[in-house]
Amino acid sequence: MAIVVDIDIMLARRKMSVAEFSEAIGISPANVAVLKNGRARAVRFSTLDAICRVLECQPGDILRWEPEA
Repeated sequence: MAIVVDIDIMLARRKMSVAEFSEAIGISPANVAVLKNGRARAVRFSTLDAICRVLECQPGDILRWEPEA
């Protein structure tokens, strides 16, 4: 997929574990893994809002577009 999710980078910068993050945004650690691994097909705006609130970032800090090879 051409959309890349950089949640792992933001978690490392914030020194936050996946477990802490998943609890803070209200989704399971398994669903965080789906997002991190680029297997998500959609993200709800409410989830994106929670991610940005917890990581204190903008959507563009965690989502980027790369052309497919």
